[in-house]
Amino acid sequence: MHSLLQTLFILLFLFLLSPCRWHKQISHCIRKFNHIFQSEDVSEGHDISTEFPHINDLERFSTDLDDLSASTNAGTTRGSCQSKTHIFFLKTHKTASSTIMNILFRFGDARNLTFAFPFHKLSQFYYPAYFNSEYVDGFSKNKPKEFHIMCHHLRFQLDEVEKVMPNDTFYFTILRNPISLMESSYSYYKSMDIFRKSKTLEDFLNKTTMFYNRFSKNSNYAKNFMAFDLGFDHNGRVSAKKLKLMCQTVEVTFNLVLISEYFDESLILLKNALCWTIDDVLSIPLNSRSNETKRTISEESKNKIKNWNSLDWELYVYFNKSFWNQVEEFGRKQMEQEVEELRRRRAEISQVCLQGVVHPEKVQDRSLKPFQAGIAKILGYNLKPGLKEAEKVSCQKLVTPELQYSSLLWNKTHVNLQQKKHERTFPNKSHYLGTMKRVPKNKSNT
Repeated sequence: MHSLLQTLFILLFLFLLSPCRWHKQISHCIRKFNHIFQSEDVSEGHDISTEFPHINDLERFSTDLDDLSASTNAGTTRGSCQSKTHIFFLKTHKTASSTIMNILFRFGDARNLTFAFPFHKLSQFYYPAYFNSEYVDGFSKNKPKEFHIMCHHLRFQLDEVEKVMPNDTFYFTILRNPISLMESSYSYYKSMDIFRKSKTLEDFLNKTTMFYNRFSKNSNYAKNFMAFDLGFDHNGRVSAKKLKLMCQTVEVTFNLVLISEYFDESLILLKNALCWTIDDVLSIPLNSRSNETKRTISEESKNKIKNWNSLDWELYVYFNKSFWNQVEEFGRKQMEQEVEELRRRRAEISQVCLQGVVHPEKVQDRSLKPFQAGIAKILGYNLKPGLKEAEKVSCQKLVTPELQYSSLLWNKTHVNLQQKKHERTFPNKSHYLGTMKRVPKNKSNT
C-alpha cells in the first residue's frame, strides 16, 4: 500500500509541476525523449539525463506513461468510431510493407486524400538520411497544407514528421523476424558494397569483420535494418537498459506495430484501429520473391543473425508479444472469424482479377512489372482478359507495384493542383471549362 501511495504521489507531482502536467502534452514530452534517445551520441555513453531531466521518472513509470499515451492516441472506441484519414506509416524495408503501402494508396486514391510525396517524384524521402519536413513536396512552414497520408520510405525522425502531419495522426509500422529479414535483404541488396564481396550470407556472417564497414552509407542494409529505419543507431553499443528504452520509445510513439509473419491478423487489427472495413484492407501480396532465390538458413546461422541484429531481435520479440496481447484483447474467436472472411474475400477477388503470379519477364502489362534488384527475382501478376473497364481498373490497382502507383498518384495530385490554379485564374466557369480542355491527359510513368 505504501508503495502504491508513493507511486501515485510522484505521478501527481509530475502532472502538477512538470512540463507534462496536461494529459495531452505527455505524448509530446515522451516524443522529445524519443528524439534525444535516437541521437547517435546515446550509443557512445552519452548521458541523456542532463538534456532531459525527467528521464529517470520516465523510465520508472514507463508503464503508467504507456497507458496514458495509449489513451491519448486511441481515438474513438470501436462502438462508435469514425474512419481515420490522417495516417503515418513507417515503411520498414523487406517486411511486406509494399503491400501495406498499396492498401493506403488505394484507400487515399478512392477518397481523393492528399499524400505527402518526396520532392522530385522520388520514391523515398532522401533515405538513408534522417527525414526532414523540407523533403515533402508542397510542404511550407509559412503556408500549412493538410496532408492525410505519409507512407514512403524514410528514416524516422518524429519531430520532423509532426511538422507535416496533423495532431490526430495515427502512427503505425510493421516488423519482421530478423532471420528471414536478413536472408531477404542479402538477396535484394547483394549488389551493394556491404554484401558484394561475400559469396553467401553464411560467408558474410562468418566474416563480418572482413566484409562489414560500419561507415558505409549502406551499412544499415546489413545490420539492425529495422532499428535503423526507426531512427536508432544500428551500430550502437547494446545494454539491457538501452534495449528496454528503445522498445518503450517505439511503443509510446506508434499506435500500432504490425507483424509480417501474421499479416492477415495484422490487417484485422489495423482495420479495427482505423475503423475501416474488410474491403479497405483487402490486398494481394506484392514485391514477393520467387522460391528459387530463397535460401534455407542453418540453426547456426540463425543464431548468428540474432546476435548480429540484436536490436532488431529485441524489437521483434517485444512487439511479437505485444501483438498477441492485442489479439487476446480483440478476441481470439473474433480474430479467427475476421481472418477467415478476409481470406475468403482475397480468394474471391483473385479469382475475378488474376490469371496468376508469374516471373517478371512474363508480366504482360509493363505498368504492372515490379522493380528488380540484386539476385532476387520479384514476382508479378497478369490480369484476366475480358474484364469490364471498371473491374479492370480496380484489379490493376490491387497489383500495381509501389513505384508505378506512386507515380500515378503524384501525377493525379499535380493535375488537380493545376486545375485549382486554373480555377483561381479563370473564375468564369465557361472560360475555365474551355481552358480545361487544353490540359494534357495524365499518363502513367511506367
